[in-house]
Amino acid sequence: MNIQIINGPNLNLLGVREKSIYGDASFESYLEQLVARYPDVTISYYQSNVEGEIINKLHEVGFSFDGIVINAGAYTHTSVAIGDAIAGINTPVVEVHISNVYKREEFRHSSMLAKNCKGVIAGFGMDSYRLAIESLL
Repeated sequence: MNIQIINGPNLNLLGVREKSIYGDASFESYLEQLVARYPDVTISYYQSNVEGEIINKLHEVGFSFDGIVINAGAYTHTSVAIGDAIAGINTPVVEVHISNVYKREEFRHSSMLAKNCKGVIAGFGMDSYRLAIESLL
């Protein structure tokens, strides 16, 4: 099974930004744990701060991978284009958030992606990614 994880803007700063919200671990260190936990799954990782690059990655893997886990960061709440890209591919997509977006600012309570996703997982810290992978398995 091939699963692509896509992280959006500012998630390259995990472990150093807003630790009270996002924790103090980098995504790369968490990714090592995921890969070890699922030895029979090929987990690929991609991060970009650029909306178009995220769309290009969805198009690239969206017809050949078995699942996509996406944390589009702030683009979750603003990007019709990423939502449309998800709608246009065949691969199931699970939207994830590290924080509980419903305990945060009101603008974070809506997603432009969710209606095109298999499901949404939020508020379980980095473990949100593991839960998304479990849902795809």
